[in-house]
Formats: sequence, C-alpha cells, structure tokens
Amino acid sequence: MTIRVWDYLREYEKEKEEIHAAIEKVLSSGRLILGDSVKNFEEAFAAYCGVNFGVGVNSGTDALFLGLKALGIGAGDEVITVANTAVPTVSAIVAAGARPVFVDIDPETYLMDTSLIEKAITENTKCILPVHLYGQCVDMKGVNDIARAHGLRVIEDCAQCHGASFNGIKAGSMSDLAAFSFYPTKVLGGFGDGGMILTNDENLYSKMRRLRFYGMEKTYYSEESGYNSRLDELHAEILLRKLSHLDEYIARRREIAHKYDQSLAMTSLSLPETMPGNEHVYHLYVCRHPRRDGIMSRLQSKDIFVNINYPWPIHSMTGYRYLGYRTGDLPHTEKAAGEIFNLPMYPSFSDEEQGIVIAALQEILDDID
Repeated sequence: MTIRVWDYLREYEKEKEEIHAAIEKVLSSGRLILGDSVKNFEEAFAAYCGVNFGVGVNSGTDALFLGLKALGIGAGDEVITVANTAVPTVSAIVAAGARPVFVDIDPETYLMDTSLIEKAITENTKCILPVHLYGQCVDMKGVNDIARAHGLRVIEDCAQCHGASFNGIKAGSMSDLAAFSFYPTKVLGGFGDGGMILTNDENLYSKMRRLRFYGMEKTYYSEESGYNSRLDELHAEILLRKLSHLDEYIARRREIAHKYDQSLAMTSLSLPETMPGNEHVYHLYVCRHPRRDGIMSRLQSKDIFVNINYPWPIHSMTGYRYLGYRTGDLPHTEKAAGEIFNLPMYPSFSDEEQGIVIAALQEILDDID
C-alpha cells in the first residue's frame, strides 16, 4: 500500500454527485464569469468567517497582492512578515512593489514571534502580514495592538486556516483585510486555483472588486488601473457546495491529529503545539526531529510519503538574496527548516492508513534513538 501525504480521490468519489451537479448548474446557466455562483460563494464564505464582504479572485497569491494594492502599499514601503511560509506570501509583497521584512518565529508553534515586530518597524513600514500557519492563528491581539500604536495596516494570510479561530474569533476577521487560498490541498480546497479577500471595510471592498476586473465598475471603462483576477463560476459553485462540509472536514482533521498525538507522545518526535486561545484546524500535522531526513528516507522505503513545509526559509533562497539577509539572521526559522516534516493529513485519510504510518514511525524511532 502506497500512502501519500495528501490525496483527494476518495473525497471526490464521496462528493462526486454534488460536484457534477455544481458543474452542470454553471454550464447550463449561460453565465461563466462573475455570475451568481461567485456572488453566492463570496457571501457565504464571508458570513462563515464573520466578515461583511468577500471578493473572489484567481488565487491566494492574488488575494494578497490585490489586498496590498487596495491598501495603497507599493514602492518604498515595507511589509513585516515571516520567512517560514510559502513563497507566495513574499512574492505578493514584491509584486506590489514593496519590500518584505522578516521577523523570526516562535520555535514551538512556528508562528510569527509577535514580540519581535516592533524592533522591525522603520519609517517605511506600512503593513504587518502575519501568516496563520499549519492550521492555527498568530497572536492577533499582539499584532493589532502594535499596528494601532504605529498606524500600520494588517493583512492576515489565511491560506492554511479556513475555519480556525483565535480567542473565539475566526481567522480572516481580525484585520483590515484577509487573504484565503482555495488551492486543492487547503482545508477548503477546490479543483484548481482560487482565492478570496475578506474585509469589513466597504470602501476597500469596492476597490478590490474594481482591481480584480481591470479597474472597471462597468464593462469597457476603467475607473483606475487594475488587473484580471477573477474566481471563475465553476470553482465558486464547487466551493460553495464544499463549504457545507467544511466543519466536517475540520472535525475529521482533529480526529486524525488527536490519534497522532496519543500514539506518538512517547516517541522522540516533537509534536505540534497549539498556542493558547487557538482552535487548530490541522491543515498540516507538523512534527520535528533532528534526524528528519533519515526518518523520511526510511518511511519512503516503506511506501509512506511525507513532506516538508518548508525546507528552505525564503530569506535563504537565491531569488530573495537581494534582500540582504544572511544565515543566522533568523535562527529559529533556519533551525526548524532542517528538522520539521508533516505527516499525512486529509479528511479521507483512513484509520488503517494512519495506523500503518504510526507503526512505521514507532519502529523507526525505536531503532534510531
């Protein structure tokens, strides 16, 4: 039996009838771009997150990029974020014309260490971009207190945290803007790229609707320079159907995480830590070991495939060398990148498969410790 770190095929089989009905509805509607399916999904997802407005866009990357543009962030501005994230977080900042500034992470949760933010603020800082990573939220009280004190804007990167909450407040509702991805692997994933920007600010909402559609309020006339970044009707209708299952997906992810926690607690693995106040949704189950690469190799020899999110901190990549960071500048980020790996985690992952993964890990760890 080959065990993959992620797979959608069983979930698709279970939901095939709904998905095909969604496709048929759109294809029979006569409207393929920015129709009722996008509008209905925007409204439903915004309501689920406790926010007034949603703007569906082409991807999570575009959600970040257009959010930054809507806030007027561009050339000469700095945006504080982390290097322990997916490249799109940083590429969106750069695409907007701004400069990413990195702070280190908490070594237990791998989330932004909010105690380091104020030291990173300069006269050019315009925004803080916390990344809600692996399924739990950054300390948004800490982020927002600092932002208010320094007159900064805040954008939440929620690509990995659909349905998560901090102190009872849903991810995506604790900032000026929030960016979500619906990439297939996400907690709420589609069958291709897709994203959404959430806000409670009606002016920002109107601006982002223009920016995603060439700056237009009406066809063929641009009110301002804009872009082409539209969530299409097919993805929106499928995601609308899947949204009704989101809490079910999250419950199953928590079941899987609980079993990992119980079964691996007595091993030498460092298991995920949930920060106080967080309701974790386990987009990924990230554990840690100083002999990670050997463990992964032995798992692969047993046809068990795990993954690393993320093996290279962004400040160490050739493409971002121009930012001027050096090895040692973000010690917790750098150390974690050499030791973390994530175990299979998705709702249709079976108890039998999880048992095989756990048994293999226990055997390998007993052998190497």
